[in-house]
Amino acid sequence: MKALRGISRVLSSSSPLPPPSSKILNSHLYRSCLSRSFAARALRQNLAPAPAPAPAPADSDADLPSADFDSSAFSLPTQAPTPPKTPIWDEAHRARADEVLFGKAAAQSRSQPEVVEDDDEAEERERATRLARALLEAALGQPDEDEEEDMVVKEEDQRSLSVGIIGAPNAGKSCLTNFMVGTKVAAVSRKTNTTIHEVLGVMTKGNTQICFFDTPGLMIGHHGYPYRTDVKVRVESAWSSIELYDLLIMMFDVHRHLTMPDKRVFKLIKLMGEKVHSKQKRVLCMNKVDLVEDKKDLLKVAKEFADLPGYDKYFMISGLKGSGVKDLVQYLMDQAVKRPWDEDPTTMSEEIMKTISLEVVREKMLDHIHQEIPYVIEHRMMDWKELRDGSLRVEQHFITPKPSQRQILVGKNGSKIGRIGIEANEELRSIFKRNVHLILQVRVARKRGA
Repeated sequence: MKALRGISRVLSSSSPLPPPSSKILNSHLYRSCLSRSFAARALRQNLAPAPAPAPAPADSDADLPSADFDSSAFSLPTQAPTPPKTPIWDEAHRARADEVLFGKAAAQSRSQPEVVEDDDEAEERERATRLARALLEAALGQPDEDEEEDMVVKEEDQRSLSVGIIGAPNAGKSCLTNFMVGTKVAAVSRKTNTTIHEVLGVMTKGNTQICFFDTPGLMIGHHGYPYRTDVKVRVESAWSSIELYDLLIMMFDVHRHLTMPDKRVFKLIKLMGEKVHSKQKRVLCMNKVDLVEDKKDLLKVAKEFADLPGYDKYFMISGLKGSGVKDLVQYLMDQAVKRPWDEDPTTMSEEIMKTISLEVVREKMLDHIHQEIPYVIEHRMMDWKELRDGSLRVEQHFITPKPSQRQILVGKNGSKIGRIGIEANEELRSIFKRNVHLILQVRVARKRGA
């Protein structure tokens, strides 16, 4: 031990070590003592107490892969509350209204100094003035839709109707569904085959509830029959569910029919309207009339399909701008039958909210990803949770067949998936009227047998 202490003192001092050829130590003893000294130093350092690691939080996601998009990492604009609208009165109109309600004398007395009246007369005049003002405000104001929404309808007075919307791809079915429902329930895109499964939208007015079913685009081959692959893969059971609706809306793009007519669309319209259906009414809707410059061409198209007995009525509408939709909605409400409602009009069910969130994210993905990639990506809802503060935590995964497709969807430094997530998160917050914590993850599909 004394030898080791001596060696360590020599090493720690500034004076150089004696050469190995010194008389004090031979070469063998020098090497062995030097190695023992360094080993003892390393042993002392290893025996020193190491700092304790910081405890991991209980709800940490250390074992989970990091998300490609997390809305908590981005600052989203806050929605400022809109101030209530206050009526703006014009004195000229106010004087004219007073003259009509109370006569010329009362109108002139408003501009003259007040005359001392009895308490009974002043109270009667004040009450008449308040009544007249309330009636005038009710006449000038917009109709109050909240009272109609809050109205309780007895089950025996309820009327309902299920409406299926079918047509060729890109006919505007989802756009019309969103317009009639009043909110986004189905994805809308310029790309064909945007809708890949049946989407439900509910509209309730008074004692009538209409359930709209937006279906994937239907198409038939040149032989006049549906494609088998259409039924199995892209439109699933759309053909088989046609007979299940109370009323069927057959829709086609009249602008495309006039500029670039498609024989398959013509055959589809003929196929759906060649026979009269006793248990189901069918109407033909010519959509996108706002794009047709010469409106006389619409009459030519109407005469082209006028001899089809299967359609009870014809409508010319614009699902984007709403022209002609009011007449269509009124017709549908007249066709409703007496039966209890299928959906609660006051609250949005969790299944409908999940469908809306999937459709909104898919719509944003179709806006930013092109070619064949959007059609080979699998889109799943992985987690849906309502937190204590009332906000929603939504986690969705995109599953791509190839790693290269994942790189395209994520983008450079996550730019693509970040843009998709931010736009979808803002729209979901405006639809659900609450904070939404959106998480998007892009994964590569596992190979079979792996």
